[in-house]
Amino acid sequence: MMASKGAMASANSKVVDEFIRLYQALNKDNLPRLAEVYADNIVFVDPLHRIEGLQALTRYFGKLYENIKHIEFDIKEIHQTDTQAALYWQMHYAHPKLNQGALIRVDGMSQLKFSHKIEFHRDYFDIGQMLYEQLPCMGPLIRAVKVRVAK
Repeated sequence: MMASKGAMASANSKVVDEFIRLYQALNKDNLPRLAEVYADNIVFVDPLHRIEGLQALTRYFGKLYENIKHIEFDIKEIHQTDTQAALYWQMHYAHPKLNQGALIRVDGMSQLKFSHKIEFHRDYFDIGQMLYEQLPCMGPLIRAVKVRVAK
């Protein structure tokens, strides 16, 4: 039996809602919850990595979240069709080795492709804003270059 288009849109809207709820609560202690929204064959891409498979993604997030002291996502805007969504967000995080442990703000966008679960997730963000500008030796240099280029 095939679901009606309205029922399909409603079910897929639920996928995005569950994704947002998960990321609002995600931390190093509840990473098995990734299986609630991601398919076993998930492909995850960000500016530094390409991860294939739910187990590999869970390990990747384990390493990312290991030293994070605080992280939250503020979803600014959502554009969605029956099989994909674009979420524009602002992430706030604190890591003891970056920016002297102070809160860092990163603007980004996630592209999701899904049916019943998310099968493709690509994050777009400025890696300089997230990482390089926060490093003591590189941060001032990168900020100076950005100011000079903007002139």
